[in-house]
Amino acid sequence: MYHRAVRVDAPRSWLFVSGHEARDDDGAVVCQGDMAGQIGLTVRRLEESVTEAGMTMADVVQIRVFTTDLSACKAHYDVLLDALAARDCEPASLLAEVTALSDPGMLVEIEAVAVR
Repeated sequence: MYHRAVRVDAPRSWLFVSGHEARDDDGAVVCQGDMAGQIGLTVRRLEESVTEAGMTMADVVQIRVFTTDLSACKAHYDVLLDALAARDCEPASLLAEVTALSDPGMLVEIEAVAVR
């Protein structure tokens, strides 16, 4: 579900999460050429960082999704929406196409802001 705005009253803690990608534990880009696979793994990696910081995905109030292929990302956007819904995550969001990401094998990158 798309949310145009998310209100946070009296936040105690902010977490700014840098861009996450579909990388394995050794840092290699995985799911190359597979937009749905990259979206799914990127959300899992994002959740790991949020959890390590002592928050949950329900605390995420904003995400920014950058992709090198807007039409493919939109065709698989349900993967992102389902993953967020399963984690009670209802952020405001941005989806933008860029000409390149930091690795040529990357199709999508997601950054986030969490507030508690």
